Amino acid sequence: MTEQKKTALHAAHLRAGGRMVPFAGYEMPVQYSGLVDEHTAVREAVGLFDVSHMGEVVFVGDKALEVANRIVTNDLTKLGDGQACYTVMVNEEGRIIDDLVVYRFSAKKVLICVNAANRAKDFAHMAQQVRGECQIDDHSDDWVQIAVQGPKAPELVQRLTETDVSGIKTYWFAEGQVAGHNAIIARTGYTGEDGFELYVHSDNGEAVWDALLEKGADLGVKPCGLGARDSLRLEFCFALYGNDIDETVQPYEAGLGWVVKLKSEQDFVGKAALQAFKEAGASRKLVPIEVTGRGIARPGYPILVDGEKVGEVTSGTKGPSVGKAIAMGYVPISHAKEGSALQIEVRGKPVDAVVVKRPFLKR
Repeated sequence: MTEQKKTALHAAHLRAGGRMVPFAGYEMPVQYSGLVDEHTAVREAVGLFDVSHMGEVVFVGDKALEVANRIVTNDLTKLGDGQACYTVMVNEEGRIIDDLVVYRFSAKKVLICVNAANRAKDFAHMAQQVRGECQIDDHSDDWVQIAVQGPKAPELVQRLTETDVSGIKTYWFAEGQVAGHNAIIARTGYTGEDGFELYVHSDNGEAVWDALLEKGADLGVKPCGLGARDSLRLEFCFALYGNDIDETVQPYEAGLGWVVKLKSEQDFVGKAALQAFKEAGASRKLVPIEVTGRGIARPGYPILVDGEKVGEVTSGTKGPSVGKAIAMGYVPISHAKEGSALQIEVRGKPVDAVVVKRPFLKR
């Protein structure tokens, strides 16, 4: 068995009683106090996630923005300095290599956050596209990334920084100090709640993590694991790479056409293929599914129409905040409309389900 890597916060997880499991090549906490307890803390107060397994690739040079822009589908020229965006990176066939968050520092410096399991693959693809026009470096092991998520997240982060976090809009970021250490303070996240993702040097990660727990004790802060992260993101229908999207999927069928900017003058890898996909129309679609019968849909369970398999569940759980069994999966476009009746085969038995409007949790 391959030995799992450890993030710089590994010792802190063990001290907090985190139950560790293999994930994307790392030993990561799946839960501490329990999935529902941690999920509820994020929805009602504030939770901390170690997302240091994610990768960070930095582009530097006079053409850094131009080069990064031809690697992703969104238009980075529309961002201001200090702004971030969600996007995907596709191959020449228009299939999704990864979904990413891009941070624009300036036209000469761009940071791209990639998924943990895709770090090596993504960097190789990016480096191939650079063509010597700028410097590109993988700084993944230099950073600890801590997600501070929930309605009380801004109050907690503000307690540890002199930077005015109220001035950082959603999907913008600032450079400052957190708990006395240099940090990138980004108003981004993967839970559907307000919050921040803090990038700090690996050597300082544990000090910042401990400070957040100490200063947030009266706010109800809790360390949270992969289990809560999954139920939180699914209630908001956020795609998970490796489950809901991968290199067999193109953005339009995944509901990610909004991050593809075909009207941009800038050419990018896969643009012609995506133009063709858009003109042809998708034959299937990733849809949110509510299980109305008795049972919980799990990834890999068959999706049925009139007893015939038409797809598989890509993500599924019981959503603690919605109190229902929820799932996502690809179905033929003919059965993708809201209200379409489906069945999920749960342990060999068909269970009634229905396509609903996204997201599952309404604000």
